[in-house]
Amino acid sequence: MRETIEKQQTTCYHCGDECYTGQITADEKDFCCTGCKTVYEILSENELCDYYTLEQNPGVTQKNKTALFDFLDNEEIVRSLLEFSDGKHERITLSIPNIHCSSCIWLLEHLDRLSPGVLDSKVNFSQRRLTVHYNCQEISLRQLAEALDRIGYTPVFNLEKKEESNSVYQQFDKQLLIKMGIAGFCFGNVMLLSFPDYLGITSLEYNYQVFFRWLNAVLALPVVFYSGWDYFVSAFKSIRQKYANIDVPIALGLVVLFLRSVYEVASQTGSGYFDSLVGLVFFLLIGKWFQNRTYQALSFDRDYKSYFPLAVLKLIGKEYKPIIVNDLEKGDEMLIRNAELIPADSILIDDQAFIDYSFVTGEAEPVQKSKGQYIYAGGRIAGKQARFIIQKPVSQSYLTSLWNEEGYEKKEKSLKLIDRVSQYFTIAIVAIAIVSAVYWQFTDPSKTWLVFTSVLIIACPCALALSTPFTQGSILRVLGKHHLFLKNADVIDDLQKIDTIIFDKTGTITDPKAKQIEFEGEELTAAEASLVVAAVSSSTHPLSRYVKEFLNAEPDVYQIEWFEEVTGKGILAVVSGVEVKLGSAKFIGMESLEEAKSSAVFLTISGKYRGVFKVNNTYRNGLKEVIQELSLTNELKLLSGDNDQERVALTELFPKGTEMQFEQKPDDKLKKVQALQKNGHRVMMFGDGLNDAGALKQSNVGVAITEDISSFSPACDAIMDANAFKKLGSLLSLITEGKTVVIASMAISLMYNVGGITFAVLGILTPLFAAVLMPLSSISVVAFTTAMVRLRAKRKGL
Repeated sequence: MRETIEKQQTTCYHCGDECYTGQITADEKDFCCTGCKTVYEILSENELCDYYTLEQNPGVTQKNKTALFDFLDNEEIVRSLLEFSDGKHERITLSIPNIHCSSCIWLLEHLDRLSPGVLDSKVNFSQRRLTVHYNCQEISLRQLAEALDRIGYTPVFNLEKKEESNSVYQQFDKQLLIKMGIAGFCFGNVMLLSFPDYLGITSLEYNYQVFFRWLNAVLALPVVFYSGWDYFVSAFKSIRQKYANIDVPIALGLVVLFLRSVYEVASQTGSGYFDSLVGLVFFLLIGKWFQNRTYQALSFDRDYKSYFPLAVLKLIGKEYKPIIVNDLEKGDEMLIRNAELIPADSILIDDQAFIDYSFVTGEAEPVQKSKGQYIYAGGRIAGKQARFIIQKPVSQSYLTSLWNEEGYEKKEKSLKLIDRVSQYFTIAIVAIAIVSAVYWQFTDPSKTWLVFTSVLIIACPCALALSTPFTQGSILRVLGKHHLFLKNADVIDDLQKIDTIIFDKTGTITDPKAKQIEFEGEELTAAEASLVVAAVSSSTHPLSRYVKEFLNAEPDVYQIEWFEEVTGKGILAVVSGVEVKLGSAKFIGMESLEEAKSSAVFLTISGKYRGVFKVNNTYRNGLKEVIQELSLTNELKLLSGDNDQERVALTELFPKGTEMQFEQKPDDKLKKVQALQKNGHRVMMFGDGLNDAGALKQSNVGVAITEDISSFSPACDAIMDANAFKKLGSLLSLITEGKTVVIASMAISLMYNVGGITFAVLGILTPLFAAVLMPLSSISVVAFTTAMVRLRAKRKGL
């Protein structure tokens, strides 16, 4: 029996460990464990099985890898790491330091093809982070982490969230510094050992000369195959995916210099170029480190300060007051109203609540939650308000990513465009290098290899590719500083093409803080006032807030049993068994009532008409100046859901002939935007984000103006603090001028590349000097765009 088993033993196709024939197979190949089989299948599905032709059994065994993430079997630890979970869908953001090129982005954003349980995955390249949305019934977090580890992108978990980002960057920088140290040590010694060749030595010392040359070759090995290894890996991955990134010419230059140098030393025809080779890697690494530090410094504001200041109602004493979410702490009690976002993981303390997690899962059906349940951030209350006790600090980067979900498609297209430019650029540079090398081979063979390598190293599309994103990043920082928050940088491109601007009226160009409100009808009793306040407390509509502030009653004495808000019409609530309706005359069933000649909210209690709240609007400070400035370059229009009582006053503010339409339903506004777009207009709309949601989403750029930033809408492309409204003209002008900065920075980049390649082709530039200039070109473009945007902003008083 033992002999039979021995005959059936074989080796694992992936790692070479012993296994049994037929036990675990795929494509008629045997594997020692499911881990090795999975790695093979991943490579096979992506046509990467040439990996196995490089070496027999090249893989690392996966048998003992599972212990690496065994802590992820602990439910408490997993819950502390997750951003969201509803028992079926889970979402997490992982730190992955190994992300370093567009190849990595491509692979990680196609995880759904590698792991069926993954629904969606997005990479934040600048922060080396991967956000994954997956079905936890098909794949656990531990399995996800192991799958990432198997394909070479081991996630770094740090239970101390506050230190996670810094620790990951420190680890990444530490590895880079070690590589720099080795390259620097070898560079110094190679230069020292090359002095005999520099100075010229007699035939008596010939043996020492040969020895020193071979010693240089030995010193070059760790530099090329350790310090410079990342360039080879990146180039190999990009070529396997059938495109050439910027690391391809660098890797090619390193290989050519190394092989040529070894050949000259072995054939005793020369000393080689080991000094240039080792110095090249050393200065490339210095440039990479300097670039990383520069980019981190310049992007700091965007990463940590420019997230919109979402506010929420927090219990302070006996009253709920709006507070910026950054100031919320564990144990605070917050009140979330209809359509508002839950900003932090918390415990529900009301009997029940309905929560819409469509931002996270894509499923629009609200989920019912009961008292005491753990609620993850990112959901929106659907229906009546609910109270929560915060369990974890707020992560505004997570909230912003939810708001930004719809922007991923545009970002992916932009990334592909940059990749295509880099690819053709790289192909052109390789061609120029080859032609130059052939020319110098016939003219002056001593310069052939140096010219070939110099051309490959000096040419860099990075500066060209960085012109637009860093200009836009600088603009985003200025806008954020003045409380205009854009969904993503693509919105800047859309804003630069706008030719038509539409304004809503109530809560948009009117100032709720300067309103005048009165109640017409029989005076409400204290009990009735409390019923009404309880009903409107769940609503975030401006008119609901006006009514609540006007009545100034105590709502907590009554319980909201049912709440529904009909967009653009009104609200219906059942408060302690009493039906309360507020809204238009038609909505409350009183069509016979004469509509008020101002903004009005009609009221019925238990089906009985009780009166109307009349709101006399005051326009925002600086509105006239903003309209005058915007009308110079755009066609303005006004669409309002109110009656036309204020037409005369508005006509004095807007340019003569401005189209104004009143009593517009949400669908009417949407159709108007669509009609304008059909006629070739690029539309920007300003609204309050509530009854304008459809039109805001349809617009090329939709901007929601809010007073306390307590309710932002994912339908909009930008959120503006009402206090920044008077600066609107200057802010939009800065965005328009961003085109000029991009063009100027691209011109600088183009001049650098043309000039650098020209000097390299002429044989004036050495690879060593090219390695110094390459990162400096990128840094100069970044510094130029940042400085120019700041200068232009300063001139506009921003």
